[in-house]
Formats: sequence, C-alpha cells, structure tokens
Amino acid sequence: MSKQFLELGISEQIQKGLEDLDISIPTDIQKKAIPILLNQKEDVVGLAKTGTGKTAAFGLPLLQLIDIENQSIQAVIVAPTRELGQQIHANLVSFAKYVPNISIASICGGIPIKPQIERLTKATHIVVATPGRLIDLIKRDAISIKSATYLVLDEADEMVTSLKDGLDEIIKELPKKRRTFLFTATMPGTIKQLIQNYMSKHVIQINSEMKTIGHQGIDHQYVVVEPIEKLDVLMHFLTSKEGKRGIIFCKTKAAVNKLAKKLAIHKFSSGALHGSLSQPIRDRIMGQFREGHVQILVATDLAARGIDVKEIEYVVHYHLPDVYETYVHRSGRTARAGAKGMSLTILQKEEEHEISDFEYELGITFQKYKKADAQSIEENNTLLWAKKVFKTKPNREISSNFKEKVHTVFHHLTKEELIDKILANYLEQHKSIISVTEEIKPSKKRKR
Repeated sequence: MSKQFLELGISEQIQKGLEDLDISIPTDIQKKAIPILLNQKEDVVGLAKTGTGKTAAFGLPLLQLIDIENQSIQAVIVAPTRELGQQIHANLVSFAKYVPNISIASICGGIPIKPQIERLTKATHIVVATPGRLIDLIKRDAISIKSATYLVLDEADEMVTSLKDGLDEIIKELPKKRRTFLFTATMPGTIKQLIQNYMSKHVIQINSEMKTIGHQGIDHQYVVVEPIEKLDVLMHFLTSKEGKRGIIFCKTKAAVNKLAKKLAIHKFSSGALHGSLSQPIRDRIMGQFREGHVQILVATDLAARGIDVKEIEYVVHYHLPDVYETYVHRSGRTARAGAKGMSLTILQKEEEHEISDFEYELGITFQKYKKADAQSIEENNTLLWAKKVFKTKPNREISSNFKEKVHTVFHHLTKEELIDKILANYLEQHKSIISVTEEIKPSKKRKR
C-alpha cells in the first residue's frame, strides 16, 4: 500500500477511496497543492495543464476541510460546463466513498431545475455548479451560499466569458472571510485581472512543471493541405487510426455538424458534440464515446470540456484555434494520466507560418506530418466506398420483377468479375469528378 497521499496529509478514509480507484502516486500539482490547501489559510492559484489531476489537488483537501456536523453549504465549486461539473462531482463522490455523511450535490445547467431545488432542501456540504445555474438558483432563493467558506474556480481560463457578468453576483452571496482556490491551465490577462479583483493580496501561486508536463507524451504534428483535399486527408488519417478513439475540434457548431455528417456518410463511427444540442443528446453521445461505441467525437472547444477519457489516442485540429490557450486545452484531451497521444493540426498554406508562433508561445515543437500521396488518398476513398456499399441495407421496396431483370444482366459473372467491374466503374466515375472539380477549384485565399 502506497502511503504517499497519507504523507501529504490525506486521511486514511480518503486514502482508502483512492486505493479503490487505483490511485496511489500523487501528481506534481497534487504534491504541491494538497499540503498548502490543508495547512495554510491563504487563497491559492494552481497553474497546471489539462490532465494533471487538478480535481484531486483541490478535491481531496476540500473533503477533509468540511465540517460534517455543520449542515450548511461550506464549499462551492464552479466549473465552465455541465460535463466538467458532472466529472468533478463523480470524482468527489468516489474520493469520499469511505467518508461517512458527507453530502455533495451537482447543480449544473442543461437539465431540469426542479429536482435540483428539491435536492438542495436536504443537508448539503459541497455544491458543484455551472455559473448560470448557480445564479438562477440564488435568484430563486433555492440555495444559500452565505456560509460557504471555500470557493473553487476550476478551469478558470475556460470560464472567463461565462463568469464575466455573473461572478459579482456569486461573490456577493459569499462571506468576505472565505478562501478562494483558482485552478487554470493557462494564465491570460483576463485571469490575472480576475485574481486581482476577487482574491486576496497574499495569494499563493503554485506552478506545476508548466514547461513540460502539459505536453509530455503528446506528439505535435501538422499537415498542410489544399482546401479541396482537406476532408480526404482527414479521412485517410482516420482510417490509419481505425479502432482508436479520438476527438476532432472545429471552431463552430455549424462546422461540427457538417463534418460529423460527412464522416457518418462515409461510415466512420462518429458523433457530434456542441452547445446547441439538447442535454439528453449530449449525454447519450458522451456515454457512447466513453463506452467505446463511438470512436470519433467531433466537437467545439467548450463542449469538449470535462471529457476525462484516458484512452483518447489522438486529437485533430480541423481548424486552427484562434488563441494559444485553446490549443493547450484541445491537445490536453489526449496523453492523459501518463499515456501517449498525438495532436494533428490540419492547415492551409497561408496558415503554415503560424506554427512557429504556436511553438514559441507554448514551448513545444511541431513535426511535419507526411501527407498521403494522391494514389493512397484515392485507394482510401475507394476502400471507404466499398465499406459503405457493404453496410448499405437492401431496398425492400424494389419489385422482384425488376430485381430479376438486373440479376439477369450480371448472372453470368463470377463474384470476382463482378467486383472488378463495379470497382472499375467507381474509379472511372471518381476520376471524372476529380477532373471536373480541379477545373472549378477556388483560387481565393481564406480571409483572416
């Protein structure tokens, strides 16, 4: 039995819960944060990359700091999305498996509010909330956080927009004498301002191996494509990763829907995830992805927050992100918990110069991914066509008389001869389409 968490000050009860989860060795951010949160009184800023165990870094000491005898809400954890909120709630419940009588509630948006209001009538020590839903419940007088002595802002850099108008409303409901724990993967100016406005002057900042740990195990690559071949290059890459789970990031909801539809047409095991989908649909898609029924998730940046799946082998940036911090969050979906992963960025020629900027700002190195040649692309597309034909359901509405006429045309061919002719017909048509498309190929560059 590892005693490393005990040595950090974690109780035997919580340690037992960690053992059930096969967690025995603390990460760097956990080693640095847990003793400070447990033993000091100051506000804390934790700077650590995605996938380094920030939830346990603040969650384990928080569980220990709670006074079980006090039935009021003592800690408020705010997360940017429901998915991340649910993940934090599930983790805390697991950590506290052997801690009797501690009560943790999830009050995130996207689901009916009435059951949450009813839940809050019972004794609750910790609430995990999204900003909008928390403010809604405060306005309805359904929750009181006036006795909460701990405020946790998790993934704060992803939450700045949603907190911009609402943090004042949340803060004024909290007692002035409280401790605030802010955890973030990046430190843009907006976060520095937030720290200055809402945290004490004597805030303790913890940095967790920021130069290496966030990118450890991630193979950063990029490939330059013409707009017309972008989808084909992506599909060739996805075929090479068949059977492995990955996430493809797009900038907009419309782009997610469009790409997911194209992948579905080509029979890739994929699903779309963005904020405009209803919560039951988002939950269903996420469940299918976690369980491995869906191999590829096409998502917007914010919708993918809270995806803590260890077996994500690759991330694809179908559109280059607008800010460097977004690249960090996207890439951090892979190579989690010490695993290896790949982060592939698909660029157009006029974007290639931006790679050096990303390298400089993030302290990483990109390798150039070898783009498949025209023949390999064509062979892959043909293979995808063959799989699509194989998975096509028979049309039961075709009359037996007409079906017999068609059968008569082919009846003298062997299986091999029929395949040869169908394949040759497809390739002939495909070449015709390529030649026509090349003639009308757009010459305008993408506006920036």
